[in-house]
Amino acid sequence: MRLCRVVNLGVVPYQTAWDLQRSLVIERKANPNSPDLDDVLILLEHPPIYTLGQGSTTSFLKFNSAQTEHDLVWIERGGEVTYHCPGQLVGYPILNLTYYQKDLHWYLRQLEEVLIQVLAVYGLEGTRIAGMTGVWVSDRKVAAIGIKVSRWITMHGFALNVCPDLSGFDQIIPCGIADKAVGSMAQFIPDIQIDRVREQVAIAFAAVFQVRLT
Repeated sequence: MRLCRVVNLGVVPYQTAWDLQRSLVIERKANPNSPDLDDVLILLEHPPIYTLGQGSTTSFLKFNSAQTEHDLVWIERGGEVTYHCPGQLVGYPILNLTYYQKDLHWYLRQLEEVLIQVLAVYGLEGTRIAGMTGVWVSDRKVAAIGIKVSRWITMHGFALNVCPDLSGFDQIIPCGIADKAVGSMAQFIPDIQIDRVREQVAIAFAAVFQVRLT
């Protein structure tokens, strides 16, 4: 059973977390067979920021990207524009898929399964929609997923809306999906606490990926 180190960072600027991810990926790509490099699951929240995946289009922004007060950054993950803010639990797994399955579709479905299991702890039924990536409760998308994999080392990951201010999503067409609403766990469980959800995410991650947490 592989070891996975859980790193809880609280609220972290996007650039700080991005730099951390890239340093971990570079280290693992340089030493792909090193037994000393455990997998890592980074759990955190971000201050308000919009991110766009590689190849995404600004047509899904409802503001002028060249003249905006919003923090906006293009990154190397897949997918279209999304929004991060406090109250949204973000997970960045740094895994070597050589030790799991060299299959990106498998990996995406595994991340979805982690979130579905977390929602089930709270009595919420998380569902998938064919042809789309993410997790929905009823007709609301509560979790988005966008990844980057290079030499089978993963970065970026998932964002679970626990109790965020959802108004920031009004400025975009989230993930380029115009006909699906964004939701949060707090809409169904008003007193939900993100610290508790963070613990459940780690537990579910260990179960789905069959790793031992450190």
